Amino acid sequence: MNTNVGTADRLIRLLMAAVLFYLGFFLYGGTGLGIGLVAMGGVMLVTALVGFCGLYQLLGIRTNQTTGSSHGK
Repeated sequence: MNTNVGTADRLIRLLMAAVLFYLGFFLYGGTGLGIGLVAMGGVMLVTALVGFCGLYQLLGIRTNQTTGSSHGK
């Protein structure tokens, strides 16, 4: 799988995931909004860890500086 999320973007996603988890668990815990915030935080966390964003793929956006695939060819 090609990565399309750069280092700065990944750090921002990690910070956003932390904020969304905090809001979802502590401020809005047990509500529908809280569940939605935790779900969005989970998506942000996974995309930051994996380095791939499906929405970026659909829109043709790449925030990483490397060109080509990550297979080392």
